[in-house]
Amino acid sequence: MQVLKFGGTSVASAENIRKSLAIVAKAAEQGPVVMVVSALGGTTDGVIGAGRAAEQANEDFREALQQLEERHVTAAHDLLGADAQHSAIAHVQAQFDELKQLCDGIFALGELSNRTLDRLMSYGELLSSQLIATAAQAYGLDAVWADARQLIRTNSRFGMAEVDMGTTEKQVAEFRGNQSANVWVVPGFIAADAHGAATTLGRGGSDYTAALLAAALGAEKLEIWTDVSGMMTADPRLVRGARPIARISYQEAMELSHFGAKVLYPPTIQPVMRRGIPLWIKNTFAPDDYGTLVEVAPPRTPAVVQGISSIGNLTLLNLEGSGMVGIPGFSKRLFEALARERINVILITQSSSEHSICVGVNAQDAGLAKIAVDEEFAVEIAAGRIEPLRPEADLAIVALVGENMKDHPGISGKLFGALGQNGVNIRAIAQGASEKNISTVIRAADVRKAINVLHEAFFEATKKQVNLFILGPGNVGSKLLEQLARQQPHLLEKMGLQVRVVAIANSRHCLVDENGLDLTAWPDELAAAPAQSLDDFTQLIIGRNLRNSIFVDVTANPAAAGIYAALLEKSVAIVACNKVAASSEYAHYARLKSLSKEFNASYLFETNVGAALPVIGTLNDLTRSGDVVRRMEAVLSGTLNFVFNHYDGTRPFAEVVRQAQAEGYTEPDPRLDLSGTDVARKILILAREAGQAMEMSDIEINGFLPPACLEGDVEAFYAQMAAHEAHFRALYDEAAAGGKRLKFVARYADGRASVGLQTVAPGHDLYDLRGKDNVVLFYTDRYVDQPLVVKGAGAGAEVTASGVFADIIRAARL
Repeated sequence: MQVLKFGGTSVASAENIRKSLAIVAKAAEQGPVVMVVSALGGTTDGVIGAGRAAEQANEDFREALQQLEERHVTAAHDLLGADAQHSAIAHVQAQFDELKQLCDGIFALGELSNRTLDRLMSYGELLSSQLIATAAQAYGLDAVWADARQLIRTNSRFGMAEVDMGTTEKQVAEFRGNQSANVWVVPGFIAADAHGAATTLGRGGSDYTAALLAAALGAEKLEIWTDVSGMMTADPRLVRGARPIARISYQEAMELSHFGAKVLYPPTIQPVMRRGIPLWIKNTFAPDDYGTLVEVAPPRTPAVVQGISSIGNLTLLNLEGSGMVGIPGFSKRLFEALARERINVILITQSSSEHSICVGVNAQDAGLAKIAVDEEFAVEIAAGRIEPLRPEADLAIVALVGENMKDHPGISGKLFGALGQNGVNIRAIAQGASEKNISTVIRAADVRKAINVLHEAFFEATKKQVNLFILGPGNVGSKLLEQLARQQPHLLEKMGLQVRVVAIANSRHCLVDENGLDLTAWPDELAAAPAQSLDDFTQLIIGRNLRNSIFVDVTANPAAAGIYAALLEKSVAIVACNKVAASSEYAHYARLKSLSKEFNASYLFETNVGAALPVIGTLNDLTRSGDVVRRMEAVLSGTLNFVFNHYDGTRPFAEVVRQAQAEGYTEPDPRLDLSGTDVARKILILAREAGQAMEMSDIEINGFLPPACLEGDVEAFYAQMAAHEAHFRALYDEAAAGGKRLKFVARYADGRASVGLQTVAPGHDLYDLRGKDNVVLFYTDRYVDQPLVVKGAGAGAEVTASGVFADIIRAARL
């Protein structure tokens, strides 16, 4: 004997019913089959809605029932030939006449009791099973309809009746002895009490019906036919990379089904588990797929974790107080108070200090639970020995499940580390002694991120998804996007990084695609994208709550730097080309560094100094390894080095500066470069990274521009430089006369820093610096006489973009 159960989607239409019957016909070639069916998809919700409407004196219930009747009549037309249609449709209409009479009674009384609701809900499965039984006969199967109300006996707890297994087994045996048909078609979900009143087995009860019959019949196997190819490693609606689990133990399946695996109703497993009956989960729409086999002892696999699941709509109840310590009976009284109100406890955890007990319940039970518990402990609360019960809502449980976890140390550490790196805060933890399940309570808003993070950690070890939010697709930003587009396949293949650009924003528009933007078409799409403010963009990043998120700031905008703290507090990594934050007030700089550590979110700004040169990285390596930086000497402006390397008096100084700006070497406002402000920011950042608590006001800036050049707008700046050409020519001539070159130099020594134009003689480390190159000389306790030198191109959109790219990869790999 085989038992095959078909869910609502498997019988939702005539076409689907035919597919289900084809599966049954094939199984019947191997021996007798019990076909358990659910109501046509959506029918049960429809009749419940009609009943509730009738209870509230809303006559819309008539229209709702009429639509359901038409749907069943249509299914009969589509499913059956002319000979069988007439009687089947007449039966459907008779059933709906009863339904209408029942709802009329509810309407008249204004009351819908649990008993009446059970009877109301039973019609869905009765209608579908009788229709399918008629179709099975019409298709040539030796089929009979079997009324589950005559097979399965329950108590009279309407709504979720408890099964009398002894009586059920006797009734099934009697029916079997009186039948010779090869196929039984049985309605799921419904049963009857000792008085013959219809009862239901709870939502998902059709699975339970199938399991009860399989156990009573001693079936060879139970198959659950649904719309997915087995149990999955995670909910495929939340995790794109979720994959079927081929074989799994009863215990693991129980854990996963309890914690939200929707393909299996939790009590289903118990009857067949006791009998050792194999349970298959199969896909009606892909019957050749292997599915999932649930069995007593599946072959051992290398997989440590079998699946990840979740329960939403959770509230934690915290009972706390010093009066609980060392006093027996508090836990007993808590659970008894909840039990009296029939409140199910989903999760339990208690601190070893005995100062608090925490339990998780369904959110809808939280209000009643608080009343019950506060009443139970009213004396202790009044005396101040314990606090009133404190509910914490909007939570969920995410659970790791696997038999092999008990043999592998470090699973919990990997779990907590993966969640922590993505800013998912754990409110409570529970783990059974069997170590088959590790449950964590988190914010409901973090469930999607948490499950994806854990799936990536335990099932996709070779691939890590990284989500980028890029602000500022200007010269550097557009080059960065070109580089990302070019390198995406390489990063995935060689480094296991799936780097996706989720959003691109400028000062006017924001282009978003959570699945990753097309990096070849973004300019036109961005121009047509909706307008969005910086605050909106910040909320977009936080609200999307994607795993491994990185905000990439490729602007010089002070307002953009102002959102770093809010993002770091949400564990969003920051990669900043923008120098404003790192050179702002020291307290703010220090806070950002602290937030980066506190929330496990990288804050990287290598391109703040020297574009793609590893200046900050080298400095960090020195200090982390215990070296002390005593002195730094540097040319930190690719712009100024370019200008002074190209200015020889044959062309106006202003023209050379314009060339530098045209070639993308300057800041958007070139006055930042030529005034020395940009270089001052850079040496300030290096001094801070070397351990000095310095402010911008501590930097001595020895400028070379006439004051008039810094007045007005950028065009006035160029006009004034042209007017003061003699000043610039004099600077050049004086240096050239002594065989020297002009360099704008930054110096740091003994806690003091300065920047200014200097003449450099041949043989000096800075003399031969060409083009747009930068150089930094580190004099440390280890590099005393000969400095550690970092030298190379320090300006240009392509080079700077590559430095931002490198920081992105560093952040992604942490």
